[in-house]
Amino acid sequence: MDLKDISLIFSILSCSLVTGFIFTYANIVMPGLSNLNNKDFLKAFQVMDNVIQNNQPIFILTWVGSIISLLSTILISIVNVGLSETWLIILIGIVYLVGVQGITISIHLPLNNHIQKLKIDELNDQLLSEERLKFETKWNYFNNIRTAIAFFVSLLLIIMLSLG
Repeated sequence: MDLKDISLIFSILSCSLVTGFIFTYANIVMPGLSNLNNKDFLKAFQVMDNVIQNNQPIFILTWVGSIISLLSTILISIVNVGLSETWLIILIGIVYLVGVQGITISIHLPLNNHIQKLKIDELNDQLLSEERLKFETKWNYFNNIRTAIAFFVSLLLIIMLSLG
């Protein structure tokens, strides 16, 4: 086992953990929250997101670790691997960084931050409904996209390891 294989293993592990996290939100958390009324939905999301935004250490280690491990794998492949395999690893890395991390930064974080700022108890039923609809529809749509991308990136990394 060489350095490239070790870095691929760490990339597979961390990217797969992130995939599992967003997959769980797509298939369990958000569908479960969807059964709540508007006020309870928004409050519940605030509470869950607050755990993440308060730098929950295992989450941060996993999330940031996926970026660091993937960038390390790219760097190691540039230094140590043949050109064709290097380009494939770079392409997989770019897909992950743009399709998972980019969507998170450009879509989910602003949506989450908006929900965090809401004074839910001060909103009437109409505003609660509007805020929920604006948030939930867009959040779920893009979460499904990043979940699929993350899954395929993890699968491709596993294939890269098995071929190497």
